[in-house]
Amino acid sequence: LKRHRVITTYFLKPEQYPNEDVMIDELFQKFTNTHIDTLQFEIDRVFGNLSQLETDLSKAFKHLRYYYPEAEVPKIKTVATGFAHDMYISDSLIVIGLDYYLGEEAKYRPLGMFNYMLERYAPEYIVPSIMLLYGISPEYNKTDLSDNTMLADMVAYGKSFVFAKHMMPCTPDSIMIWYTGEEITGVNANEDLIWAHFVDEELLFENNHMIKKKYIDPRPKTYEVGEKAPGRIGTWLGWQIVRKYMEEKDAGLVEVMNQRDPQVLFNQSKYRPSKN
Repeated sequence: LKRHRVITTYFLKPEQYPNEDVMIDELFQKFTNTHIDTLQFEIDRVFGNLSQLETDLSKAFKHLRYYYPEAEVPKIKTVATGFAHDMYISDSLIVIGLDYYLGEEAKYRPLGMFNYMLERYAPEYIVPSIMLLYGISPEYNKTDLSDNTMLADMVAYGKSFVFAKHMMPCTPDSIMIWYTGEEITGVNANEDLIWAHFVDEELLFENNHMIKKKYIDPRPKTYEVGEKAPGRIGTWLGWQIVRKYMEEKDAGLVEVMNQRDPQVLFNQSKYRPSKN
């Protein structure tokens, strides 16, 4: 704990314990539990020597340095947490709780999560999740904090998807947004109907937090749009708006990430999907 003070402070969250002695006792009990060996065997089975994860991270950060030469590549640590924490990200450090990302074939899975949330806890989601968090951070994603509309949230998330896609251009859209193959096919085929719902319900300039959550936050389905509409449909739609803006303006990544005004971005995108 003393040797890895940053991990101790930010990842193991000592403030959750009354004092350091209690923290040490509880961690010692956890990591001397016989089941922790099984968990480590599972990590070794899934991740091996971590070469694939290292390769994927290296490629993503090379792309980051291409678009942002001044960006610093953080130190990256992997941990078997006993399902304490999944991931911690700062400017200088990334800590990945590998036991969270063992996939659906794992002997043990994190407790207290719905199936639609567990689906994204698999090896292929680790690096996209990191890049999405980078893409939504204010360091790269310039936004107007005074704008509380649904459109502002949609565009901000849309920019984060565009950012992550540039860092990992070969990653399927379905992995980026945590959709199944069937779901990504469905939203692409029904883009005009999804857009029509947002227009008919006058959602773009909605600022009611509870209404926005239905379209932005993780859910198994966006039932307001349809029984087969996947969750977070507003973020997917924002992605399409930002893509259209880049196409119309012939804008590069840095330019679109620096566009603070979601209304300007939307207007200049000329986004009006029609039935194919």
